[in-house]
Amino acid sequence: MKVARRRQMAANAVKRARKRGEALEPVVITGRKIATTPWGSAWCDHIESFHDYENRLPRGRTYVRNGSVYHLEIRPGEIRGLVMGSIQYEQRIVIAPCKPAVWKRVKKRCAGGIGSLIELLEGRLSSKVMAEMTAEKDGLMPDLKHVDMDCSCPDWAALCKHLAAVLYGVGARLDERPELLFTLRGVDPAELVDGAALPGRKTQPGSNARKLEGDLASVFGIELEEDVEVAAPAKTPRKKAAKKAAKKAAKKVKPAAKRRTRKVLRCELLDAGVPAGTIGTWLRQGVLKPSEERGVYLHTAESRRRLGRYGA
Repeated sequence: MKVARRRQMAANAVKRARKRGEALEPVVITGRKIATTPWGSAWCDHIESFHDYENRLPRGRTYVRNGSVYHLEIRPGEIRGLVMGSIQYEQRIVIAPCKPAVWKRVKKRCAGGIGSLIELLEGRLSSKVMAEMTAEKDGLMPDLKHVDMDCSCPDWAALCKHLAAVLYGVGARLDERPELLFTLRGVDPAELVDGAALPGRKTQPGSNARKLEGDLASVFGIELEEDVEVAAPAKTPRKKAAKKAAKKAAKKVKPAAKRRTRKVLRCELLDAGVPAGTIGTWLRQGVLKPSEERGVYLHTAESRRRLGRYGA
């Protein structure tokens, strides 16, 4: 059948489908090459690496170039196509999802080599990273010898010219939508550029990471970890007076006795800026000791040290 006749039949099939409300996605080749981007070219190169199919591939290239592939859809684990030959033929290619262990190794090998999702999808990667991504046995490219391919045509071959045309059409489609390769293999490309999930990624200056400042304990009523810096509250006249009174009282007590038995009032701790929730935490941890008097506690060496953070 002449190419012009086959192309016209494909165009008519698309029009009829649109009238029925069906949205077909033809493969349109505009230049000399079927695929020109890194992802599309990598897919076509992968197809041509299977020498068992080399006798069928030239006819497939001819069919996809002349517009015979008038529908191509890529789903998770499946490729569906419609190719116009002497009549309409339907194609279905089933590809198993990428194994979790393989995907884990891909992420590990590519860690730190992919700056952003845009760079990934545009293929702006080093040759090493691209080779890791497109490897057949330990990458995203499927082993075509172990996929299920079916065409409604009477050709008995494992790969007929219609299936070959669909496979080349995938390369052209990846030029437009490279994310479909990840859809086909059932993996999330964002996992390759997630800095929090990849080893070897460093926080860049100006990132969202911020230093914790302020009296967070007073907000949440919790005892902060030792390595979190808490800004001391501003001293008020009332706090200064309490501090002065505490120093005056300390002079009347011998140092040894002060370390063992000095009492502190709850109101004094609050005046010094210690949140109520933190006082409760100190009591549970043994930092402060309870006494027989309500609202009165016994100091320890640790409580004095911690109280020093608040300027008291």
